Amino acid sequence: MSANTGEPQFFHYPEVRQGPSAPYQNEDQSIPVFRGTPLAIGAALIHSVGFIQSYFWRNAGFDVVREVPQLQQYSARYDPTVIPIHDANASPRSELPVPTERRKGSSGYYTSADYHALFKSGELTPIAVAEALLPLIRRDAKPPGKHSVAFLESKIDKVRAAAEASTRRYKDGKPLGPLDGVPVAIKDEVHIGGYRRTLGTKLDFKGDFEGTSWCVKKWEEAGAIVVGKTTMHELGLDTNNNNPNYGTPRNPSNRDYYCGGSSGGSGYAVGAGLVPIALGADGGGSIRIPSSFCGVWGLKPSHGRVSGSPTVSLASTVGVYGPIAASIDDLALAYRIMAAPAPVDEDPMSAAFPDPLTSISSSSARPKNKTIGIVREWINRAEPSVRAVFDSSIEFYRKQGYKVIDINIPYLPEGQRAHVLTIMTEIASGLSPHQISKLTAPNKVLVSMGMWQIAGQDFLAAQRLRNLLMSHLAHLFQSHPGLLILSPTTPIPGWKIGGDADLSRGLSDGKSSVRNMEYVWLANFTGCPAINIPAGYAQDGNRVPIGVMAMGEWGTEEDLIAFARDGEAILDLPQNQPSAAAATKSDEQSPGLKIPQGEGSLWEDIIQTATATAPAPESSAQ
Repeated sequence: MSANTGEPQFFHYPEVRQGPSAPYQNEDQSIPVFRGTPLAIGAALIHSVGFIQSYFWRNAGFDVVREVPQLQQYSARYDPTVIPIHDANASPRSELPVPTERRKGSSGYYTSADYHALFKSGELTPIAVAEALLPLIRRDAKPPGKHSVAFLESKIDKVRAAAEASTRRYKDGKPLGPLDGVPVAIKDEVHIGGYRRTLGTKLDFKGDFEGTSWCVKKWEEAGAIVVGKTTMHELGLDTNNNNPNYGTPRNPSNRDYYCGGSSGGSGYAVGAGLVPIALGADGGGSIRIPSSFCGVWGLKPSHGRVSGSPTVSLASTVGVYGPIAASIDDLALAYRIMAAPAPVDEDPMSAAFPDPLTSISSSSARPKNKTIGIVREWINRAEPSVRAVFDSSIEFYRKQGYKVIDINIPYLPEGQRAHVLTIMTEIASGLSPHQISKLTAPNKVLVSMGMWQIAGQDFLAAQRLRNLLMSHLAHLFQSHPGLLILSPTTPIPGWKIGGDADLSRGLSDGKSSVRNMEYVWLANFTGCPAINIPAGYAQDGNRVPIGVMAMGEWGTEEDLIAFARDGEAILDLPQNQPSAAAATKSDEQSPGLKIPQGEGSLWEDIIQTATATAPAPESSAQ
């Protein structure tokens, strides 16, 4: 439990213990890039030859985890779940706050509030929106839809039935709420009745479960129209979203770049304007990285808070489900609906968390010190264009009354390796050798090493280091109530696509993968919530979005949402707008988030398309 009287109380709170004083030391790893034929040959050798696996394992530096001097002073912690205790004085679940944020000018994104207002007025119907979307996203159409590369499949009958039911409710003046009729997309990793579950592979991970995960059910019960499942990086084992199995969607803001992954299909669906809200999964930045690369909002909740019953992911102690959205209002709406506690017999962990709406009403009980912590040596590793956006964001928050302090977190490079080691162990343990042989070449390498090269003492050392980090974070959160740890979301300004051959045959670039995850992994490994805030663009003539990330104490999702809302205007700073070479005239027409524009833009105006093709509107009861 939390150590300080008057502070929020928790189940399974870490020991409040300052970690050892260890100077930050990090070096970029020397990991060769493999592509094309060398990748295929190398993957076959690594998959089958033990000493080659051992060589690459040592070369990646994973053995440094067991060498951390103080690990014997900490017990292993295998589960990072920390559960806030329900406040007995808090108000019961109240009405869901209705989003009011609408599209900002002709270059802004549509939001759920736009859809809801049009549906209520009768100017547009959920059926019209569904019929406008389906031809664009269907993979099974001939020819396939323009945006189908981002979608695994769409169940046409299910989509139309849900849209017709929503249309009837609006016509009768009885919508279910602000999400009724709003199109949403769901990552392939999540269970949906009637849909495949491939995890981006050519395999079947549906098992015997024929139902729908709790978090998706909550969206559907609120009236959302699930228009399809989105593609992902195979097994979620990298952060660029390159997938030779189903195709790789290109970044809506700059088609020469990846969307980021592994929830790249969901990031694309929001970034391209197809849906205002999508569901992602995050085991190592897989919500926040595509949100950053695609220039939208993304929330990684506390571990265990959002139920993915019957399972979250193969990486069970680091993976969570969460929303990606085109506005902070929509991010909050999606999270508050999907994070409703599951029944105790379905998911005891989720059932133990307070309802998010109760958390809103009791949030005033939490400290509201506006304190931002930064690990200076860590953020100094960001590329100059990323660092420029981060620095302007820090100054913006200072002017909003936030205090910025320097903090230290020991063993960050070693912790990142411990996090990767944990993911590889957990995913490998859920696969058979036969399944591994069916994976693409890059993942044969990773999973083979996870299966055959991780010794018990390596895994134990990683979990001891997890406890060390969680205990130190508890010390920071208790020393600075309300502390939010701020960093860039990723240290690199996007990930450029190497060429069409990489898209068709795959890519193994361990150095870039490790680099891309340099800031995001900590929230996964320790179970803390974190949020991506779209903050600007690289000033290099390319229209590549850049995000900043805040990480908070366990259970502080509402604090993170409030913090992100305070930072919406960061995008209005002149230095964070698209550079002159990448900007368009309409960039100046509206504040805030900007839709992809310019030659080859992948933006789709769904409301305009639906309005143009829909039958004449009928009056709707108000």
